[in-house]
Amino acid sequence: MAKDFNVLIADDEKEIISVLRLFLEKENINVYEAYDGEMAYMVMQHYDIDLAIIDIMMPRMNGYELLKKLRQEYEIPVMIISAKVHLDDKVLGLELGADDYITKPFEPLEVTARVKAHLRRESKKKPDENTSENNIIRHKDMILDNDKCRLTIGETVTDLTRTELALMNMLIQNPGRVFTREQIFECGWGDTIVVDDNTIRVTISRLRDKIGNDRIKTIRGLGYRLEV
Repeated sequence: MAKDFNVLIADDEKEIISVLRLFLEKENINVYEAYDGEMAYMVMQHYDIDLAIIDIMMPRMNGYELLKKLRQEYEIPVMIISAKVHLDDKVLGLELGADDYITKPFEPLEVTARVKAHLRRESKKKPDENTSENNIIRHKDMILDNDKCRLTIGETVTDLTRTELALMNMLIQNPGRVFTREQIFECGWGDTIVVDDNTIRVTISRLRDKIGNDRIKTIRGLGYRLEV
């Protein structure tokens, strides 16, 4: 990749970390290891981490608790890799703010592709020509602050994850336009091949909870649009 990135892998299975380290380091990605949630949080505090990969079932602080803490303090992409395969587990992880959810066993090449897609999206973040100098977009009663990852509607201020921010940028700059599943995947995750339908449904549902269910409309068979 164009620059060196720092990725944290938090998992109590050291073999998994070793395998992912091998593949990620081939892409010139620096890997930091943690074997429990508290150790992972400590690494985050001491190093400039660009992306975190976390397991759910870890000692001392599980992945859900760690994710909550990370979302309170950091805006980096967070990927969950877990043996918990039920849809409810995946929905919970995404609702807590994860940008991606991968189930074990996994293909290291696929994980590497997803990591690169998230990092590529982060590295390409630039002010859009439709934004003001301070990177704020306004539409009706909505004010989207890209620098603070924050959406203000009237008197209500809501923090957004990086994925939610990317999708909100696309929608708010094109009110009334219908975006297909592929366009939403590419905008939110950087690559149309790395995210499944459940992930986008959960993310859209999370956005609706934050901005109002009636603002994002599902166009059956086509995609989604922000109501004019």
